[in-house]
Amino acid sequence: MTGANPAKYDDLPAATRRRLILRALVRPAVTTTVLLLLYYLLPLGDRNKGPNVVVLFIELGLFCVLLVWQIRKISIDEHPRMRAIESLSLSVPLFLIVFAGVYYATAVSSPGAFSQALNRTDSLYFTITVFASVGFGDITPVTQGARVLVIVQMLGDLILVGIVARVMLGAVQAGLRRQGAESREL
Repeated sequence: MTGANPAKYDDLPAATRRRLILRALVRPAVTTTVLLLLYYLLPLGDRNKGPNVVVLFIELGLFCVLLVWQIRKISIDEHPRMRAIESLSLSVPLFLIVFAGVYYATAVSSPGAFSQALNRTDSLYFTITVFASVGFGDITPVTQGARVLVIVQMLGDLILVGIVARVMLGAVQAGLRRQGAESREL
């Protein structure tokens, strides 16, 4: 939907606005479904190896690259608000699934790392509980390594919610300013 004269969202026909909203909701839903399928289907842990913190940092590095790319896309998109909705609704589930996978692999390789054995659903539940800061206490990290992983997630949660959301909002504003400048040039 790029063009020389991008239309303002409010000026678009209702059918086009509905299509944009539907796209902003369907794409992330499909992506989240695929991520969840991969999480449940791919092998994630080897009992003969300890938790691989290097893998976590590689995954977080790739996640950061994806965020930078998304922020760039938001700032140049014809409809930056819709792109920001899509980006956030992809980024948050991806971030959570990265940590759920790490918690699961840790639980498999170090069975005493948490207060109880974790399957994939338990790991995802624990990840979302930490993200939501509700901490029910039914699952707790027991070993120092598991606690460090949880600390990394909590710091990442704060960064994701605070800084990333603000940066994405800034990208939306930059995209809207760019559109305003382009429309004034015409």
